[in-house]
Amino acid sequence: MFEMLAFGHAGTPVVLFPTSRARYYEYKDFRLIDAAAPLVDAGRVKLYCPDGIDSESWYNEGIHPADRVKTHLAYENVIVRQVFEHARADTGRARVAVGGCSFGGYHAMNVALRHPDQVSHLISMSGAFDIRQFLHGYYDDNVYFNNPVDYLPRLEDPWHLHHLRQMGIVLGAGEWDVCLEASAGFSRLLDAKSVPHWLDVWRWAKHDWPLWRDMFPRYLDKL
Repeated sequence: MFEMLAFGHAGTPVVLFPTSRARYYEYKDFRLIDAAAPLVDAGRVKLYCPDGIDSESWYNEGIHPADRVKTHLAYENVIVRQVFEHARADTGRARVAVGGCSFGGYHAMNVALRHPDQVSHLISMSGAFDIRQFLHGYYDDNVYFNNPVDYLPRLEDPWHLHHLRQMGIVLGAGEWDVCLEASAGFSRLLDAKSVPHWLDVWRWAKHDWPLWRDMFPRYLDKL
């Protein structure tokens, strides 16, 4: 059974991907939802927290790397065809926003870049975007097309780039964040494709929940 929590009654639909191997209730338990409560209560955003399956996909050492990527693709299919469609119907909006912290930032980035016509805004908080570390050297077309640091530099399709350039993109990271260079490096890739975005570096902050609880309502407020 695929499980999900939703918070709010109206507004921009925001689909939040959990961190590495985490579950659908993580953002509630770590009070990220509480941090956004004023915007949720005011009907400006509705938050959707779908389950994650990283333990069955990227982190699953018990299956071949090719099958890890295929498992991820099955998850993406559920997200796009069920969660996105439900969120749009639920709020009456044509597109959704996506977001996530840490590895959830990868999920948000990858689905937004792969389906840019369905995503209005992207919020990555301390994200990293290279999944080759999980695959022990294995590489195929599915790996390529799910590794944003590989496919974005080679993206030339005008339709695809047009939608990316219309998307509101924020890459947030802390000054002492282990993912700071990953976010800064991806900012340079977006610059090379003339994709507008905001790289937001927080001083004296590290890769942890206090930073993300401060970031999240600020970024939502700009939706």
